Amino acid sequence: MAVSKELLEILRCPKCKGPVQLNSDQSGLACEQCGLLYEIRDDIPIMLIEEAKEL
Repeated sequence: MAVSKELLEILRCPKCKGPVQLNSDQSGLACEQCGLLYEIRDDIPIMLIEEAKEL
């Protein structure tokens, strides 16, 4: 896993401030409340609303 467990515990969706979870193929962090996927590039989560993709 590219993103540490500790980082996953503190990261929140920048739009709704809800929790995010690693998606099944570990390519991004998903916010179920907003329906957004924040991509992980070079082991760095891109937590920008304008860069997020819809689930």
